[in-house]
Amino acid sequence: MKRTLVWLRNDLRVHDNLPLFEACNLGEVLPVYCFDPLQFKKSTFGFNKTGPFRSQFLLETVQNLRDSLMELGGNLVIRHGNPIEELSNLVQEHNIDQVFVQKEFTNEEVKLEDGLREALNITIKFFWGSTLYHINDLEFSKESIPDVFSIFRKTIEKTSNIRELVFPSNGIKLISGVDIGTIPGLVDLGVEEKSINSKSVLQFKGGETEALERLKEYIWDRDLLKNYKFTRNGMLGADYSSKFSPWLANGSLSPRKIFWEVKKYERDRIQNESTYWLIFELIWRDYFKFSAWKYGARIFQKGGIQKKDRLWRTNRKDFDKWAKGETGIPLIDANMRELNETGFISNRGRQNVVSFLAQNLNIDWRMGAEYFECLLLDYDPCSNYGNWAYNATVGHDPRNRYFNILNQAERYDKTGEYVRYWLPELKHIPKEFVHKPHTIPPDQQKLYDIQVGIDYPKPIIDLEKSYEEIKNRE
Repeated sequence: MKRTLVWLRNDLRVHDNLPLFEACNLGEVLPVYCFDPLQFKKSTFGFNKTGPFRSQFLLETVQNLRDSLMELGGNLVIRHGNPIEELSNLVQEHNIDQVFVQKEFTNEEVKLEDGLREALNITIKFFWGSTLYHINDLEFSKESIPDVFSIFRKTIEKTSNIRELVFPSNGIKLISGVDIGTIPGLVDLGVEEKSINSKSVLQFKGGETEALERLKEYIWDRDLLKNYKFTRNGMLGADYSSKFSPWLANGSLSPRKIFWEVKKYERDRIQNESTYWLIFELIWRDYFKFSAWKYGARIFQKGGIQKKDRLWRTNRKDFDKWAKGETGIPLIDANMRELNETGFISNRGRQNVVSFLAQNLNIDWRMGAEYFECLLLDYDPCSNYGNWAYNATVGHDPRNRYFNILNQAERYDKTGEYVRYWLPELKHIPKEFVHKPHTIPPDQQKLYDIQVGIDYPKPIIDLEKSYEEIKNRE
């Protein structure tokens, strides 16, 4: 009978949790979550690393995990402080034989892992659990992870299988006599409370229970998966995409759980482009994680994995206009206001606001990545920095790529419904002007109840001129 401490970090679930599963099979278990003050410090550019939306989502997730563990006969031990010190104390106080933990591969998490190895003289076993494909089932070594996604995808689809799910079906034997600890509030974490705007695509709530309910609702109850590929570029409402990402990000939903649910759906209802496309997006998520494993700290550096020497601006005035949704470009402003009010924006919206900051404004992409880190409910370092670097042309696509914002607006918000939803000052403007209100003749602006430059800002840049500058940029 072993006494195992399971350190839970970004695997905040009971289903498909291999460290927890194996610990339960070996004897007594001590599941632990530690609130690390470093999670809530300021970032390099001065933003809160974890803002109010994700902090609240995390607290709800931790509470739900405690409830789920208690239903299995266990509990969740809560600590607040330096994880190495807190875990070391628990190991000493309760004669722990071994520590199990899910392996991570970005700077701060790896630093903690190394520190724990140095601090403890007992076995520390790391498990791979955050990706769809297991690291040991890859055809590639760390150094040979392809720099082109399509090569990675086609290879693993041919050569690797998805592992089955695990669940501690025999319950949990909790180590007794432990001070369980209390779950902090936002004030304790130094985070100012802010409620998600009622206009949000979903009123997101953290936890495995909510994640599994969303999975059931999206795939089975509302039968939305069959059209996913054709609706996923939407921007308004709960149903254009799965919205699984916030739960995937903190590990309250396993990517393998989604995969096997899709496979069941394909057997029982329909198999088509859309069912495959949801799996395709999970493979993209894997790709960014395995790329982070390969490149380490380079994914966070200005030159990215390409070590590109590009001269970036850090103009705070322009950055703040972007961040506040005051650029005078409606598609950009609507998405940024949605992010600020809800902690979420669509994938299509993200691509455009990222491209605008990094390409049109030529502002250091890391500023934007840190701003997203603060606000996004579904922040994941690998996907966030991977996508930002990709669109800033320092990541996996070296081409000088950019989005034509007005073309995107015409294609994905043709009538201006999305823009009007988040920019009520434009609610009376007809569709021919809604994405470029600055072109309304001054004598007609009164007809649409707006004065451009006062009620809504003029564009901070000339888009067409900026595209020419992008094309000429080395």
